[in-house]
Amino acid sequence: MQAAEARAALVREIEGSGAWDDDPAWREAFQEVPRHLFVPYYYVSTGGGYERLWGEDPDPVRRARWLRGAYADAPLATRVRDGELVSSSSQPSLMAKMLVELHVGDGAEHDVLEIGAGTGYNAGLLAHRLGDEHVTTVDLDPEITESARRHLAAAGYRPAVVTGDGAAGCPQRAPFDRIIATCTLHSVPRAWLGQCRPGARVLAPLATGLIALRVADAEHAEGRFLHTPAYFVPLRGGNGRLAAHEQHIGGLPRRALQNELFRFLLELTAGSLDPHEALALWQRERRPVRERFGVTVSGEYAWAWLDDPEGPYAWPL
Repeated sequence: MQAAEARAALVREIEGSGAWDDDPAWREAFQEVPRHLFVPYYYVSTGGGYERLWGEDPDPVRRARWLRGAYADAPLATRVRDGELVSSSSQPSLMAKMLVELHVGDGAEHDVLEIGAGTGYNAGLLAHRLGDEHVTTVDLDPEITESARRHLAAAGYRPAVVTGDGAAGCPQRAPFDRIIATCTLHSVPRAWLGQCRPGARVLAPLATGLIALRVADAEHAEGRFLHTPAYFVPLRGGNGRLAAHEQHIGGLPRRALQNELFRFLLELTAGSLDPHEALALWQRERRPVRERFGVTVSGEYAWAWLDDPEGPYAWPL
């Protein structure tokens, strides 16, 4: 009963955020899929490290704290190695926004590939909406896929859970109508396009934003960023593109560096545009929002752009 009440409270909170205004059918999935079964334990930052909370704790106070956290609208650290976060359960309201933006349902039988299995919770939500047979989730780490498979089975779902390199997609389960990544990309893996049906939609975190691509064929895809910010663990490890920029951003105004949209531009142009040039562009274009940026993939080339893929502002990925 406590879990059901906590889940209902989470659903009300997500609903209040407007996350699924454009597709309220996702409300039922969040109402029915029990998140606590996917996070039997997780870690809470203590400033100097992590504290582990788990559902089998003999202390009832700590068990109650674990359950409240499982249904908080917040990301949960689920795997930590050598003090570094390697896997997490995303913030539910962000998951809801991404699932809505995937544009599934409405009578169509969409086959979905998820890159980054995590706890299995997102795959469970997809399976609830679309059916097990239409959902595939892949992750490089066999420990992650094994635990995701157990969590899904405990919740009553059995989508395909595959251990493999997410950048390579999942050719044995292709073709797909939708690909959703729950890990940050540095570019768009070409293998994905070849595993998509024409007209497929790819939704993925890139440069602290969410890019929504329409796939024309195995060689071409294009789309714009959504307005929503997004921060995820990088695909196959790494520290993100901005790490290569950090040694060159000295002298940039603190106010600009504290601006979330400017940091997005720095990520997007890392390795392609000097940070001071990025600042000049940002100021000249009146602090452009994410929706003005997009990505084009054409053959072996992929580039990000501002306003127009053929315009003057473009950077290779």
